[in-house]
Amino acid sequence: MLNKQTADLSPAFGRWRSFFWPIHRWELRKFLPMLFMYFLISFNYTALRSYKDSMVVTATSSGAEAIPFIKVWAILPCAILLTFLFTRFSNRYSGEKVFYIMMSIFLSFFFIFTFALFPAQDALHPHALADKLQAFLPEGFKGFIAIFRNWTFTLFYVMSELWGTAILTVLFWGFANEVTSVGEAKRYYVLWSLGANIAGIVSGQVAVYFSGDIFLSWLPYGKNAWEQSVLFLNCTILLSGLLTIGIFRWMHKHVIGPVKKTFIQPEKIKMSMRKNLAFLAKSKYLICIALIVLAYNLTINLIEVVWKNQIKEVYPNPNEFNVYMGGVMTWMGVIAAMISLFITGNVIRKFSWTFSALITPIITLCTGTAFFIFVLFQDNAPPWFALFGASSPIMLSVMLGTCHECITRACKYTLFDATKEISFIPLSSESKLKGKAAIDGIGSRLGKAGGSAIQQGLLFVFATVAASTPYVAAIFFVVVVVWVASTISLGKKFDALTLENAKISQTPQTV
Repeated sequence: MLNKQTADLSPAFGRWRSFFWPIHRWELRKFLPMLFMYFLISFNYTALRSYKDSMVVTATSSGAEAIPFIKVWAILPCAILLTFLFTRFSNRYSGEKVFYIMMSIFLSFFFIFTFALFPAQDALHPHALADKLQAFLPEGFKGFIAIFRNWTFTLFYVMSELWGTAILTVLFWGFANEVTSVGEAKRYYVLWSLGANIAGIVSGQVAVYFSGDIFLSWLPYGKNAWEQSVLFLNCTILLSGLLTIGIFRWMHKHVIGPVKKTFIQPEKIKMSMRKNLAFLAKSKYLICIALIVLAYNLTINLIEVVWKNQIKEVYPNPNEFNVYMGGVMTWMGVIAAMISLFITGNVIRKFSWTFSALITPIITLCTGTAFFIFVLFQDNAPPWFALFGASSPIMLSVMLGTCHECITRACKYTLFDATKEISFIPLSSESKLKGKAAIDGIGSRLGKAGGSAIQQGLLFVFATVAASTPYVAAIFFVVVVVWVASTISLGKKFDALTLENAKISQTPQTV
């Protein structure tokens, strides 16, 4: 580990320094590169989120009902495959090489999509065959047919989603947890999250700018402003990815490498996907973390499909849809930045882990309840709904869904992510590596796939997102209750394990 004991035993900061910048000068060599890496990775993550939704939801004969099918039939298998590859690479190569390999896979895809798949979409998409399938299959299969009809967009959606799982969660946070202690994490992670939230603001504005009515006729790419905006976005994604690799390489050459030479390296832990899952099943501690991750992804996915279906009703054009989503990303980043700057750090440092971790599910419950109540009863909306600045009941439901998305995601990027990653730190190296690979590699995808499977089942029965919404709301409330119970249980285990580790570290070692 890098200077853990020195950082954890350092003197207290002054009042304002501890509030805004609790970082020592000697820690900047490690802290700042990690901050820039997290900024760039998060920029790509948030930028891809708005574009992938715009591309799929507004595609030919598609809509929000395609999203549950993508997450079950495309993202989940690809997440399992990616986790399998990650474990294979981890067993064979060093952590540094695994990072380069995984980054290369994603950047290569975005390059191929931008300059080969997207320009040839008219020739590659089987619209005639999809029309024949739609003619004799039930209405509930519309989403499934849409992901086949627009298969290149489906691939883009899958890789954009997996960027958050593979690069942001598994690679970056796995690396961060290896080089920080609990004491450092309580100071570092909040500021890193602030950097990520600023990245969200920037990426939101970039998405809005690229989605404007800008069409460069002299550019030999794209037939309209939307297609050129996809080019500009993906070129930005590629540049950001290459910068991330460069910073990571610099850290290993100038920061990680010199420290490693002064310590005896532990024996490399061998992993396999089956053994990782078996290891997870035997640990009540890891099961609690997995339940929290599953619950978050279930709740966010259940509401997102309903919300995006409402957005498409208001903004059917892909550029307009993406401009709106870019605005959502911006406000999400602003709210998250404010939470990181004024709330997260003080809450995590002054209050218990349990108290900090419970904030996200409680806020999710409150905002989700408000959204579902209005969606379910928007036909009976009172005349005063216009006081909220909405031009129609459906616009108000979109606004409430946007508030839920911005506030809940902001809490996720700050309090939820920080407390979840801190919960891994007291574990042994084996538990940390295998548990994180299983939970973040597959567990998070199972949560989203589970929510999508529920949506699919309801769509098969009720045919439309709107008709299935009451049942989605009921399931949402049950999942949040499980989330709260798992958080309380994990908090007790975290406090006990942290106390035990502290006693062990204070015990004099005999020779």
